[in-house]
Amino acid sequence: MASDAGFAPPLLPDRFAAWFAGRGWSARPHQLEMIEKARAGRDALLIAPTGGGKTLAGFLPSLIELAERPPANTPRGLHTLYISPLKALAVDVERNLMAPILQMGLPIVAESRTGDTGVSRRQRQRVKPPDILLTTPEQLALFCAWEGARLYFQDLACVIVDEIHAIHASKRGDLLALDLARLQTFAPNLRRVGLSATVDDPSVIQRWLGFVPPSPARGGGDVDLVRGPGGAQPVVDMLLSEGRVPWAGHTAQHAMAEVYEAIKGARTALVFVNTRFQAEFAFQELWRINDDDLPIALHHGSLAAEQRRKVEAAMARGELRAVVCTSTLDLGIDWGDVDLVIQLASPKGASRMVQRIGRANHRLDEASRALFVPANRFEMLECQAAREAIAENRFDGDPPRVGALDVLAQHVMGCACSEPFDLLALYDEVTASGPYRDLEYEDFEQVVDFVSTGGYALKTYDRFRRIVKGQDGLWRVRDAATAQRHRLNVGAILSPAVLSVRIAMGKSLRGGRKIGEVEEGYLEMLEPGDTFVFAGQVWKLVAVTGLDVLVSPAADKDPRMPSWGGSKFALSTFLAKRVRELMFDEAHWAVLPADVREWLEMQKARSLIVREEELLVETFPRGKRFFLVCYPFEGRLAHTTLAMLLTRRLERMGAAPLGFVCNDYAVAVWALKPLDEVDLDELFAQDMLGDDLEAWLAESFMMKRAFKGCAIISGLIERRFPGEHQKSGRQVTFSTDLIYDVLRRHQPDHLLLRCARDDAATGLIDVARLGQLLERIQGRIRHAPLDHVSPFSVPIMLEIGKERSPGDAADMILADAEADLIAEAVA
Repeated sequence: MASDAGFAPPLLPDRFAAWFAGRGWSARPHQLEMIEKARAGRDALLIAPTGGGKTLAGFLPSLIELAERPPANTPRGLHTLYISPLKALAVDVERNLMAPILQMGLPIVAESRTGDTGVSRRQRQRVKPPDILLTTPEQLALFCAWEGARLYFQDLACVIVDEIHAIHASKRGDLLALDLARLQTFAPNLRRVGLSATVDDPSVIQRWLGFVPPSPARGGGDVDLVRGPGGAQPVVDMLLSEGRVPWAGHTAQHAMAEVYEAIKGARTALVFVNTRFQAEFAFQELWRINDDDLPIALHHGSLAAEQRRKVEAAMARGELRAVVCTSTLDLGIDWGDVDLVIQLASPKGASRMVQRIGRANHRLDEASRALFVPANRFEMLECQAAREAIAENRFDGDPPRVGALDVLAQHVMGCACSEPFDLLALYDEVTASGPYRDLEYEDFEQVVDFVSTGGYALKTYDRFRRIVKGQDGLWRVRDAATAQRHRLNVGAILSPAVLSVRIAMGKSLRGGRKIGEVEEGYLEMLEPGDTFVFAGQVWKLVAVTGLDVLVSPAADKDPRMPSWGGSKFALSTFLAKRVRELMFDEAHWAVLPADVREWLEMQKARSLIVREEELLVETFPRGKRFFLVCYPFEGRLAHTTLAMLLTRRLERMGAAPLGFVCNDYAVAVWALKPLDEVDLDELFAQDMLGDDLEAWLAESFMMKRAFKGCAIISGLIERRFPGEHQKSGRQVTFSTDLIYDVLRRHQPDHLLLRCARDDAATGLIDVARLGQLLERIQGRIRHAPLDHVSPFSVPIMLEIGKERSPGDAADMILADAEADLIAEAVA
């Protein structure tokens, strides 16, 4: 508190103090500190645990300012803008915010505005804004692209960004940062507030949230950090089904009966999984054994919005005993009756797990309860590492982000739709945002040129001419129709296209009978001619045309890619390092179940367990094949890229590789020739990220997928048109494929090709992480030449047969295979 506090108005006015007292509460120190920061005009990042009154702390200064404003004849505009990454959270916070407003009788209007808000309400909000508007980043981008945005926001006093950790390190975060800089131009004294529960390095978010350069009127541009009190330490238990942990598997099916019993013992449980497939599977399994007819629901992003809202409403009314859910319920919606969070399979990150645990209780002084259910022995190590990290309050962190240029192109277009802009003034505004503070002027000029012409190779096409420079030297949107199309396509969220798998007809590349559908990521690592498993059968990839995957039955019954795990979260670098440390520290094994300790001891006796910074590579024969298995623990994305590059190198070395498989922990490659004489230092040399990577990317359709995303976000290709339904994925893919081929041929340094390479390197193949791995293991590769499988290799070897047989037969075959492999490993 300031030393002259006795001469200043009390931080908490009488009406507010009485409201707190009437509920048996008192304002917490961090809530009072947020009021103090607001009075000093300071930007602030509040980090406080779930249940600590974080959201109220963000709103209290605004509520006080609005309650104390002059009489009603003063013209009123929008005072506070609240930004949530989830529509459901914005609506939930609106409901919770109305409680103190109504109970204190405050003359304040607070409303939400999301994509689900009715047209009449949205139109009214533009003409007569509420005092507090709760919305999403996409709605703000739309606001900033409307004529009159400057006048609408000129009296804005505060922006609150909730769950800021979930958005800053993404393209949505880039767009939001640019829009915050725009708002600061409209309202120079605007105050910024960030709210978060789980942050490892606050300085990264402070940099993202801050305004650069500092405004003299606001006494500097740094974001002050406010910390709430530490809450009760969560109680995190481990579920061991019948006291054992399976060698392999990823569904935790073995433990479903115990999970059901845990649900029965709780008021309400949230059962978190990492993929939609796992959500569907777990939900079906729980219903199959639901002899008590407990009300159990399902919630994930592929469900219809109406179905999700029904589940959310039933949760709010306390009518459900359990909800099986994905990350759609990760964030801060207040489910008061939830007293148990169950994580099925591994969490993949300590921060994500803390966020999920925070969904239980929402009370600061009560410990939240969580239950880890590892699906296999490697996951047991991961769960234990996450459990210890949570106990130590150590979390995964995101590095500072460099703003994406395709997002900047969308923002430049939005600015032109709102009002004419001066090039230098807009550059100053853009570089005032955290992610773009280091943007070179030449790159900014290239972005503006792209928005105005499409770039050198496309400038002859009139459709790509979206903004024009007037005689006054200002840039403006070309016409009203172009502005309308832009407003229909704002945002940086991309939904993956669904591809139809069809049997190829002759040599004409026409699709015949449809045999199923997959998300496009399923096949992103394959090239024409490669074989894979789908619907229990081995197919050869013929081509990907539009939204069709053309295949033919494979004569070779050994697929190059026998299984694919789908869109799993990547195992965080932080957690992977802790797992490797745990494995090497034998004294630490005492915290693990007996069968997992025995597994580690067998691995040490029959092969090797290496130090945290080393890489174990095992080679052994099995059947008529020769295998190489390595254990980087760097996540499936980096491992898949590594496997593709390893097979290319092994081909050049004459080892005749046949295929590969990978998971979050290991990579297995098999070949016709022995692999124990391969020069491992040469095989894992860092230069594989040079020509090998470039050649692979050029051949794969992954670059086209990345390019399509950049083309959509930048506005080059539109998803929606006025008066029409959304353009089909087939049309979008066909359009972007043509443009991609033109640009590769005629302008290989085009802005969007640069963006696509950056996206592929970070989001699709994790090149940065692979580069760190290759650097770490130089001179530290430990080779274990074996005559049969090792205990560690059993799970990855089972992946090879995972999807080979349809129906119940698959489980029987895999059970036999697992028994054989385990017997071989322990012999």
